[in-house]
Amino acid sequence: MKTLQSSTPPNYRSYLALSIPLIISTVTTPLLGAVDTAVVGHLSSSIYIGGVAIGTLIFNTLYWLFGFLRVSTSGFAAQAKGAGELERGFSELVRPTIIALLIGFLFIVLQYPILQGVLAWIRPDANIREQASIYFHIRIWGAPVTLLNYVILGWLIGMAHVRQTLFVQIGINVLNMILAIVFVHVFHWQVAGVASATLIAEIIGLVFGIFLICRSPYFKWGSISQAGLFNREALRRMISVNSDLFIRTICLLAMFNIFTANSTSFGPEMLAANAILLQVHYIMAYFFDGFANASSIYAGQAGGSRNPLLLRQTIRWSWYSSFLPALLIVIVYWVFHQPLLGLFTDSASTIALANEYSPWLLLFPLVTGAGLVFYGLFTGLSVTAPIRNSMIISFVLFVAVLWIAVPLYGNHGLWLAFIVFGLARSVFLLIRLPRLLEAVPTKS
Repeated sequence: MKTLQSSTPPNYRSYLALSIPLIISTVTTPLLGAVDTAVVGHLSSSIYIGGVAIGTLIFNTLYWLFGFLRVSTSGFAAQAKGAGELERGFSELVRPTIIALLIGFLFIVLQYPILQGVLAWIRPDANIREQASIYFHIRIWGAPVTLLNYVILGWLIGMAHVRQTLFVQIGINVLNMILAIVFVHVFHWQVAGVASATLIAEIIGLVFGIFLICRSPYFKWGSISQAGLFNREALRRMISVNSDLFIRTICLLAMFNIFTANSTSFGPEMLAANAILLQVHYIMAYFFDGFANASSIYAGQAGGSRNPLLLRQTIRWSWYSSFLPALLIVIVYWVFHQPLLGLFTDSASTIALANEYSPWLLLFPLVTGAGLVFYGLFTGLSVTAPIRNSMIISFVLFVAVLWIAVPLYGNHGLWLAFIVFGLARSVFLLIRLPRLLEAVPTKS
């Protein structure tokens, strides 16, 4: 069997060299949403921003549910690389590709019931409904493309093609931003321009992603066999891992939806303030995601090569990357939170409300950073049951605290429940950390 070359990183500097490009590539994602909002926000009517907001909500939910395609592919690919198995490494690309295509085309077939169901639930006025429909019916044709990009990015990350990953991720998002500005403010396509920009950027990103995969030394058409591709044990493991991650995502989406629903009950000003703080939270979370990806790569390689020493080193580096960046984020936000909040709105009352609840965001990186980074260790080794269980427990605690604290403390109670959710996902994942070492036995 052909093998892949694998090397052991010598120190934390190598870990950081892998993490930093991944951080840069991931933080462009929340910036993209901000640019899209700003582009339509300067048009003549608020119906455009409302239509884009609803359309974006639909696609964020659909694609977030299937984000496991990137995460699980990354872990399985890293394990194959660590084991030095070329055929297995290529199979870990082809199997999720088939799933991504099936799900993507299913979304296209079901586009009308999906859209009508969401519009019936949200019940926007007729003008916003029209703009949301325009946005949706353009972007839906990119569903297979988007999900394939998830698989490609996951495989490139798992194979430690960091520069290629950086190129694809940033390339898609920057091109999207440029095309959105041109289509909306030069061609005056309004909402259709924003949707078309995203669709075109995703298609071009897919083409470049396929090109980069074909140039990879780990890509060989002749290395794969039908028996390897449809190996029963590999398929069973893939289904198990993806099911766990799917449940994890459902819990996360449910938490954010409940949080938003409760924010709405406090009135439009509070909803706006909470929405701004959540956007800042996303930037913080994506920052940790780069470290999680690096931990996933090294943990997967440790599992594939049966190298418990590498796993212990990766755990140590993950501890550093959980708390040192958390302290840096807290200091930066504490110093610059006032001008940062001012970037999101000109409303003095909304900024004042956001300032009142800003201290909760100072707690977020401290209590959630470990859970976000160590999540990568577990996905890298495809040990996903603890992720699923920790998220279920965290969601139950979130609902319990919400039920008790919101009637007593209002929006402060809502943020307390949010912080408890983040703390619980860290604590219950770290409790299972000692058993993670058992997943990487020493070579016999």
